[in-house]
Amino acid sequence: MFLYWFISYIIGTFLTAWWVGKWKKTDLRKIRSGNLGARNAGAVLGKAAFVMTFLGDALKGALIIVVGNYYNFSVEIIAIGGLLTIMGHLFPFWLKFKGGKGIATFIGVSIVLSPVLFGIMAGCFIVFIALSRSATLSMMLAFSIYAILCLVNLSFWPLSFAILLILVRHRFDIAESWKKRWWKKSV
Repeated sequence: MFLYWFISYIIGTFLTAWWVGKWKKTDLRKIRSGNLGARNAGAVLGKAAFVMTFLGDALKGALIIVVGNYYNFSVEIIAIGGLLTIMGHLFPFWLKFKGGKGIATFIGVSIVLSPVLFGIMAGCFIVFIALSRSATLSMMLAFSIYAILCLVNLSFWPLSFAILLILVRHRFDIAESWKKRWWKKSV
């Protein structure tokens, strides 16, 4: 179990954007947002880099859940493995704990761990984006609902903590979205 958790964190530290950037001879940490995630990779290197980064980061999250299921670990142990994978992505030791923002890795973890909960979150996101026209605010609200549902089913509690970490990493994006939404309404 502890080995599984250790491996979960180590696999999480494999940041696809860093490797895609290396391949393209670009240090994404020094361009635009400096974030090692799919969004920055796509903005700097194009759509193919976005897709490769998103899929690579999502697959590492899914892989950890599949491995946990293969070894018949409890849902809570597997969820902790998912949390540690996300933490590895957010805080990779070999990059001075400055990684990505965790969305793609979270999606990989959550789809495989509980497709039903993921479906509820995705449905909420679609409704919120139709109402607000803001992807950041819609993500924040859908993630918050997902976190509450994880707390209702206590086996999934580690993902509530993962969501909190992801929202903290997105705090500036969230603040900017709120500012834009408020400014438009007040002008």
